[in-house]
Amino acid sequence: MNDYERIARVIRLLDERHDAQLSLEEMAAVASLSESHFHRLFRRWAGVTPKDFLQCLTAQFAKERLRESVSVLEAALEAGLSGPGRLHDLMVTLEAASPGEWKRQGAGARIHWGFSDSPFGRCSIGWNARGICHLGFLDTVNGDDEPAELAADWAAAERIRDDGAAQRQSDKVFSRNPGSKLQLSAFVRGTRFQVKVWRALLRIPPGCLTSYGQIARALGEPGAARAVGSACGHNPVAYLIPCHRVIRETGIVRDYRWGAARKRAMVAWEAAGRLSTARATTSG
Repeated sequence: MNDYERIARVIRLLDERHDAQLSLEEMAAVASLSESHFHRLFRRWAGVTPKDFLQCLTAQFAKERLRESVSVLEAALEAGLSGPGRLHDLMVTLEAASPGEWKRQGAGARIHWGFSDSPFGRCSIGWNARGICHLGFLDTVNGDDEPAELAADWAAAERIRDDGAAQRQSDKVFSRNPGSKLQLSAFVRGTRFQVKVWRALLRIPPGCLTSYGQIARALGEPGAARAVGSACGHNPVAYLIPCHRVIRETGIVRDYRWGAARKRAMVAWEAAGRLSTARATTSG
C-alpha cells in the first residue's frame, strides 16, 4: 500500500462519518500505522497536519472557496491568461489537435508513455513532441496494460513505453518545489467546446474552486453547465488540466472520473499547500 492509498482510506472513512471529528489515533489505525508514523507521512504528503487537512475537506470550506473564487475566475478569463501560476510556478500551454490530426489518430507520430508514482497514486502518462497527451490514474497498483484511452485516442501512432522517462515527466507535473519554474505543454484532442472549457480550467489558480455553472456563465453559455461537466469528464490529461477544481455549488466534491476520494484529496492537497504558504509568509 503506497502513501496515497493510506490517505485515501482515511478520506473514504471521513466521507462515511462526515459529522465525526476523527482523532489522530483513529486515522492512524485506518492507515495501519502508528500515530507518529502516520503524522509524519501526512505532513510529508499534505504539507500540513491532519487536523488542518480535515478542515480543507469539509463542504463548508469548499463553499467558502467557491464564493472567494468567483472574481478570480472572471478576472482571469477577462485578462485572457494562458494559464495559472501553480504552487510551483508551473504554467500549462494547451494546444489542440486539428481536425485533420484528429482524423489521422496520430499516424506518423511517436508517443512515449509509461507508468509512474504520483502524490495521488500510480498513474500513466503519455507525451510526444507537442506535449503531454495523456495522464490518467490507475485503480490498481499492479495494472501493467497500456491505457485503453491512450491506445484509442492515438491508435495509429507509434507508442513506446518508457517508465523511467514517465516518472521524470510525472515529477515535473506534481512538483511542489516553490523554486522551480516549469513550462509544460498539453496536446489534446477534443471538440471546440471541450477545448474551450479546458482552457478556462487552466485559468483557475490552485486552491481556488469553481462550479460547473460558473464556468458556463463565464464562457457566455449559462445553460451549458451539464455540457461543462461532460467536458470535464472527457479531460485527457488529469490534474494538468485541473477539472478537479470544478465542484457542485453545494460544496460537494464528487463527480470525478478517477474517483471521488482522489478528487477530494487533490482539492484539499492544493488548499493545504496554499494554507502552508500563507502561514510561512505571515510568520516571515
